[in-house]
Amino acid sequence: MTILSPRDAARIDHYAAIADTDGWLHPVQQALIHHRGWLRMLAPRAVGGEERPLPDVVRLEEAIARVDGSVGWTVTLCAGAGWFAGFLPPHLARAILSTPRACLAGSGAPTGHADRDGDGWRIEGEWDYASGAPMATHFTFNAYLRADGHPLLDAAGQPRIQAFVVPREIVEIVPRWRSIGLRATASHAYRIRGAWIHADHGFVIDPDAAREQGPLYRFPFLPFAFVTLAANVAGMAYHFVDLARACIARRRNRFGGQNELLIEVPAVRAVLDGASSRLDDVRGRFYALLDATWADVVAGAPVADGQAAQMQALAQEWVAASRHAVDTLYPYCGLVAASADSAVNRVWRDFHTASQHALLLPQN
Repeated sequence: MTILSPRDAARIDHYAAIADTDGWLHPVQQALIHHRGWLRMLAPRAVGGEERPLPDVVRLEEAIARVDGSVGWTVTLCAGAGWFAGFLPPHLARAILSTPRACLAGSGAPTGHADRDGDGWRIEGEWDYASGAPMATHFTFNAYLRADGHPLLDAAGQPRIQAFVVPREIVEIVPRWRSIGLRATASHAYRIRGAWIHADHGFVIDPDAAREQGPLYRFPFLPFAFVTLAANVAGMAYHFVDLARACIARRRNRFGGQNELLIEVPAVRAVLDGASSRLDDVRGRFYALLDATWADVVAGAPVADGQAAQMQALAQEWVAASRHAVDTLYPYCGLVAASADSAVNRVWRDFHTASQHALLLPQN
């Protein structure tokens, strides 16, 4: 089965530069995302989602990011928020997914409070970086829980944090996304000022708390986040390598005495081939582990701590290989790579924005 059709890839690519300039996905890109059901692909089938196998989703997200980072990132973050439907009460999940052009956006940082108020919560807070905010019909966030003005504590005596999902109507978008890259994700901030929501809108992201029993909802959150984010960053890196190869194939080595093309210089060719080989090597091991772990989960086994740690390590290794490839090849691309209007510069900017995600910090 084709992961991303050439026609869909061409549509995404055709509008990438326009979307980058405009600071939001082009309507054609948005329509394609909804038409293909990409924002529902991780939501439970029982409540209106598609519940696709995780390895298929990760490969698709990588393929989209290899065409355009902003579309790939928006699909990944919003589809990931759609995954939360497996942890919601079914009636609420079904209502959310029945919304026309349903899209969930949000943030994981606990930068708000939820005060107990009757059979619900009163929400106050502001959150950053909601990729896809302009098309979101619902927002998710984490908040500290309080009662009578005092923090609620967990069994270890720490302040309790809970995830919530709310309709767009009670959210105010704060348009302050000014990043150098991923401009078309429109990852704006958002705030809620004293709105009341029913307790049903709170949920816990844990396999033991899942409302749906499919393998997607038995997959722990951190490995899920690492594999989806790493695949995006690697997709952008592959795109950069492709564009860098084209730049190197056109540039001449003015100081080599023969005025030959840079790609004909053995040392340059070795750098290019080495960066590509390193990416491919980690990619092969990454998907081999993801496929094997997914097969175990489908068979009913939990994700062991060792498997989760290995997936995190491989995800970070793939990101490290991606950073190495992009930063090593950039100097060979010439001034076109520094031109804000060039595709290679846009991909460079997107890559260096996406790889700043907190989960992807270098570990050594």
